[in-house]
Amino acid sequence: MPNTAFAKPMNLSPELEAVIGAGPLPRSEVTKKIWEYIKKHDLQNPANKRNILADDKLKAVFGKDEVTMFEMTKIVSGHLK
Repeated sequence: MPNTAFAKPMNLSPELEAVIGAGPLPRSEVTKKIWEYIKKHDLQNPANKRNILADDKLKAVFGKDEVTMFEMTKIVSGHLK
């Protein structure tokens, strides 16, 4: 049985919607879409693939220039209601 907390559609902040499109979306889909965006725009730090280099849209979500994968998950949670 799937974890319903992850499957429940969440409302997204305007900053997050600017990156991945309009919600509501389940948390798992949000994570998937953020990674698609990161890969499409080549935003992984070449020296350390676990770090994400924010472009202007992601900077609005993350609040800084670079985050780790683990920080990203925590920060994105703050953009879900």
